[in-house]
This record gives sequence, C-alpha cells and structure tokens, in this order.
Amino acid sequence: MSEQSSAVPEHGVVPAAEDEVVDICRDLIRIDTSNYGDGSGPGERKAAEHVAALLEEVGLTTEIVESAPGRASVVTRITGADPDRPALVVHGHTDVVPARAEDWRVDPFAAEVEDGCVWGRGAVDMKDMDAMILASVRELVRSRRKPPRDLVVAFFADEEAGGTYGARYLVDHRPDLFEGATEAVSEVGGFSTTINGRRAYLLQTAEKGLLWLRLVAHGRAGHGSQVNTDNAVTRLCEAVARVGAHPWPLDITPTVRSFLDGVEEITGTPLPADDPDALVAVLGSTAAFVGATLRNTSNPTLLEAGYKHNVIPGSASALVDCRFIPGREEQLLATVRELAGPGVDVETVHRAVSLDTPFSGALVDAMVGALEAEDPGCAVLPYCLSGGTDNKSLSDLGITGYGFAPLRLPAELDFAGMFHGVDERVPLDALRFGVRVLRRFLETA
Repeated sequence: MSEQSSAVPEHGVVPAAEDEVVDICRDLIRIDTSNYGDGSGPGERKAAEHVAALLEEVGLTTEIVESAPGRASVVTRITGADPDRPALVVHGHTDVVPARAEDWRVDPFAAEVEDGCVWGRGAVDMKDMDAMILASVRELVRSRRKPPRDLVVAFFADEEAGGTYGARYLVDHRPDLFEGATEAVSEVGGFSTTINGRRAYLLQTAEKGLLWLRLVAHGRAGHGSQVNTDNAVTRLCEAVARVGAHPWPLDITPTVRSFLDGVEEITGTPLPADDPDALVAVLGSTAAFVGATLRNTSNPTLLEAGYKHNVIPGSASALVDCRFIPGREEQLLATVRELAGPGVDVETVHRAVSLDTPFSGALVDAMVGALEAEDPGCAVLPYCLSGGTDNKSLSDLGITGYGFAPLRLPAELDFAGMFHGVDERVPLDALRFGVRVLRRFLETA
C-alpha cells in the first residue's frame, strides 16, 4: 500500500499545515467516538472514514480495517526517498473516553473556540495530535517531497480500552501493514512544561506496565442477622484496604533518573525525588505525571458484592488498577498476592508490557532538533509515562515507540490534568506550533 500521485491545487499553492490543523482538530472532536469499554459506544467507523477521506484527498491510498462492527482503524503508507531504510510508524487513536456534558463548561463535542483554545473531548487526548499528523502529512504529500524513509501512518480504534479492537487487532491480524517498521511516534510526549522559568519539553521514552487485577474473596454465605466470622465482604474490604494503602518503595529507573538530573540542571538545586511537595513546587501540574513514575502503584477502582441487604454473600470482588515500573511486574504481582492474604484470589484481567528506551539515537536527535529549531534555547528531557499507549502493542512487532506530540503550552495551563478530565482544551497556537515541529521532524527522521 503506497501513495498515488500527489494532489496539488491547479494554482500551484500548497495549503500550509498551519492553516488547516485547527479546522481538522475541530472536525474530529465533533465526531463522537466515546469508548465506554463495553462495546456500547458509537465506535470509530465514522472517524476512520473522515480520516481516510482527508488522506485520499491528497492522493494517498488508505485501508480501513474493521475488527468488529463499527470498530475501525485506518492505515496508509508513504514511500520514502530511501525505501531500504526501516519504516517509521506515526500513529494516533480516534476514540476518546466518555464525557458528561453537565460537568463541562461547554458542549464536549461542539469543538468551540474560546479563550484562544479548541475545547472538547479529545482536544488533549488525542485528536489534537491526530489533526497535527493529518495536516503535516497532507502538506508533505502535496509538496511532492518524499520523507527520508517510508512512513506508516495509522489511526487506531479502541486505545482507551487497551487496544483490543485497534492496535492489538492489527498487530495480531495485519502485521503486514507495518512491514519493515522499526520505530514509532505517538501521543503523550513532546509537550512543554515550565521549570524555573525555562520551557522544557518532555519526550516520552518509557511507559509503566499495566496489570488490571481482580481480587475475589471467598467466605461462608448466610443470614445477615447471624454472627459470621467468615464474611467474604469483610475479607475483601480488608484486602482492598491493604492493597490500596500499601506504601510502594521508591524505585528510580534510568529514564526517571535522567529526567530528574535534567530538572536539577535547570534549577541548579538537588531535587529530592521522594518528596512530592518538592516535585510540585518545581513541576507544577506536570508533577502528577512524574510522581506516578517513581514507584509501582495499586489503586482499587471498583467493588462488587452481594444481592440483598440481609444476605451475606459467599464471594465478593474488587478491581485494582496496578501500574508497574519497567522490570518490576513479578515484584508487583507477588506483593499484591501477599497483601490480599488467604481466602482472596488474585486474577489478571488485562496485562500490558512496560517499555523503556534510551534517550539517544538518530530518531531522538531528530525530535530534539525539530523542537530546538522552533523553540531555540528550550530544554528537552526524557520521561516515563505512568499510563500506556498503543506503542505497547506495536512493541510485539519489534517496533520501538516514543511519545512525541509536540505542543508549546502556556506555563499556567494544567495540560496534564486535562487528560480524561473535564473542559479539555488545547491552545490554537500550540496546534500551529506542533504542526510546524512535526512537519520538520517527518522531513528529517
């Protein structure tokens, strides 16, 4: 699959990516792709068709892959100047987490422009980056200049529920679409934070691993009026309290250490990594991202037990969201089992690998160079993501993934806090800056 002849307007003027990135972002937000995780949402088919149309308009050939009714991803491939070089995957996801309109200042799917920002569900995660990819690729193809190597451009379904119907499906069933690819860039990296008055861009080179666990406590069923020392609900609550309150020890990975070293260099003072207040003082809202990468975490998220007020059930269950430091999966699982205690089974509901990549190499140099060219004097630091991306699935094909959605943000904007939050918004200037950086990167990577 490769591009057809480039579509260039008859008057010869190539529309600039900066001129259309905002409109593309707004159009994507207006397509409701809410992912409830249970198959009840609208799916991504409409968004995939819209994306495919934008790519085909400039002469690219696309393929829409539907893993289940309505669950659609779209992929295209652009031939590079040196087809012998390994290909680069540039990918996003089109699904979003749900939004309750009553909680928002604006309609979350209206894509309104206020205060110099586009507002709406997906403005941060990640239809902003989708729009930047589309605008950059469209300008690149229209200019008739080939990228240095093949680009595989993909927009996946279902990332917000683990990628079963998106990246995971394509890796398992259509690995041919990524033939020859060895590296990838996607979301949750490349955005700026302000440290000691200096702008620093956080380039994501690592991701914590994911274990969604279910605790199932067993006991003796009976009447609610009787003495019962073998109560499954009591046993579950005790286990959940131990797991949720466990003080996981500090565990600094090389990536996190490099980030902290960079912060110390900018501030000129040592940064006590185990002091949350010190992190917040230096990093502001971004500290929430960084603080969660200093150790394993285990957060209970759902409880389920019983069916009647006066009936003691024979079992009770809880869901726990665990994230592990790269290389610490077995340690985390063993600790949770010990904390759960006797009479409580620990089941794995979903697992995703951790990732850790050195902050070095030609691709990293290209990302850093593109940022520095548009923002001279900035700092670029590696960091570990506490969540996860579709790079986890691509890693099974031997593809090394990075987070690089470049945005130059105002120091006062709590960008990190808007991931999956209310009143998501992205500055118009940040989108235009990001598309300039991304276009420069695609021409040099």
